[in-house]
Amino acid sequence: MSGGQSQQDHTGKGSALAYALGAHAVWGSMPLYLILVQTVPSLEFVAWRLVFTLPLCFAILLWRAGGEELRAVLRDRRTVLTLLGSSAMIGINWFLYVWAIQHGHVYAASLGYYILPLNMMLLGMVFLKEKLTGRQWAAVILAAIGVTALAAGALTTLWLSLSMAMTFGIYGLLRKTVKAGPLVGLTVESMILMPVALGIVGWYWASPQGPALAQGTGVALAVAGSGPMTAIPLLMFATAARRMPYTVIGFLQFTSPTIVFLMGLFVFGEDLKPAQLACFVMIWAAAALFTWELFRPKPKARATTA
Repeated sequence: MSGGQSQQDHTGKGSALAYALGAHAVWGSMPLYLILVQTVPSLEFVAWRLVFTLPLCFAILLWRAGGEELRAVLRDRRTVLTLLGSSAMIGINWFLYVWAIQHGHVYAASLGYYILPLNMMLLGMVFLKEKLTGRQWAAVILAAIGVTALAAGALTTLWLSLSMAMTFGIYGLLRKTVKAGPLVGLTVESMILMPVALGIVGWYWASPQGPALAQGTGVALAVAGSGPMTAIPLLMFATAARRMPYTVIGFLQFTSPTIVFLMGLFVFGEDLKPAQLACFVMIWAAAALFTWELFRPKPKARATTA
């Protein structure tokens, strides 16, 4: 491999990592944002997310002159069917997450995203035939022990955590393999879900309690902000997922729940139990080992003589 190619690979890996960590930084801070819309029913909020996401996608597509790519994707039946599946997965995942936070199941939501990396790595190995090094396997086993200990203390809501992990894991796998770029893919997904979203918004608009936008300026602005809060991290995630092995992008998913955990500890004043601390230390140690193995200099292949 030439030095130029090595530099290009390193740069590509670094930019993909930046996209992945950026997406997780937004997702990890979502509980703070959801406080602003806690009076909005979960189903209605998810519908508004779509209503405000699609115009943003169209605006970016127009700015980037991506109309031809969008038309090409819409003419490809297999690609549209794949995006139909991914849109269903992300829609369900959004609802479960918002419902969990609004109903006080923050721990279950956090656990779901601690289970997610293991699920994504399993999907990557089974469906994409990706492989892990010995050190990466050691990191996975260490993290699995920590996650299992956390799950053992939350059996009553484990169904919720597993559902969140499975829906997003499948979503990411479909987005990695679909023949559509991040922006066009998200645009088509939003188009697919839009009729359902408009139906939900219309139903709440006609109900006696009225729509969320009528709850005051602050709530209305927070609901409108769900568009960029939805589109930006999903675009960053889809970009990273297409550039990195799915097992690697999966392990990076530990970032989001870690941010949630730290906010719970330092912002919301939640108590930290010794067993929880031990589990989190194992997960963080595993993340450090996995990251070091990913970016450590690889030994150069020996030159062969004729």
